[in-house]
Amino acid sequence: MRVLSQNALVKSLPSQAFLTLNIPNIDELFPGFAGGDFALLYGTSAILPLSSLLCVRAQLPNQLGGLGANVIFVDGGNTFRLYQVSRIAQNHQLDPRQVLKHIYISRAFTAHQLTSIAFERLKDTIERFNAKLVVMSDIAELYLDKDVQAEEAKGVFSQLVAYLSTFAKENKLIIIATYPPHHRSRRNSFLHTLAYGRANVVISIRPSRYGLELVLEKHPRFTLGHTEFPSENLTLNDFTGGC
Repeated sequence: MRVLSQNALVKSLPSQAFLTLNIPNIDELFPGFAGGDFALLYGTSAILPLSSLLCVRAQLPNQLGGLGANVIFVDGGNTFRLYQVSRIAQNHQLDPRQVLKHIYISRAFTAHQLTSIAFERLKDTIERFNAKLVVMSDIAELYLDKDVQAEEAKGVFSQLVAYLSTFAKENKLIIIATYPPHHRSRRNSFLHTLAYGRANVVISIRPSRYGLELVLEKHPRFTLGHTEFPSENLTLNDFTGGC
């Protein structure tokens, strides 16, 4: 089951290159990410393999729904899964070794390190590797650390998401922040609200009566709605539409 409205605005933007998901049903609701987007993916843990899928698809040419470019993966929660990326690459008939060579991983183990990567190193890294997609994986994890004072975490995180939003727009690249489930707390709720407010594209994956659904909650151009999302127990081949 899916609930969709006509995305008439998409037809008026024929020259716009989108990074597509290429998942049955979903592309009808959400044609893809575009340069300048600062997107937030949150909800169930299914958002993590979804980010792996995007890392692979970004390397495809524009005519196949990709960006034809390298990827920067800033790992704030130890979420990068080499095997998962390799499997998705194989499903796209790509050489996993070559795909992995074009994903530049920067791991952060503290909030200070993640902040430094974003403010001091991100711009140079993007220019050096000619990347068009940046994945900020588990963006809030390190700012939820009890060793970081709550007010400091909130202040720095607020600056971080504001910077990423502006940076994506000014440099016409795609920045996708993933926000997997965390223990409920006031700090977590506050950080999520900050990220949600700064993102111009917000997508959630949540349980539904039929399994999982993808919800397009916020977008500057597309009509909002929801549609079925492949179940977490499907194979990666099913997850990627058998590409």
